[in-house]
Amino acid sequence: MKTTIHKLDDGSDALILPREMLDSLNLQSGDQLQIIETDHGIILRPVADRFERQMKAAREVMD
Repeated sequence: MKTTIHKLDDGSDALILPREMLDSLNLQSGDQLQIIETDHGIILRPVADRFERQMKAAREVMD
């Protein structure tokens, strides 16, 4: 999957993730991602507190 880095009006740059990727990863606007640089590229991962909130919600549904 490809995407492009865009220049914003305030002069900063933004990486826009495709909607289908956001949907499949259950991410939404405002969620925080951790960026990890590796020898093979980068890894984007949701910040742990969001995962923990999702797990808590899942447990509540299962009870």
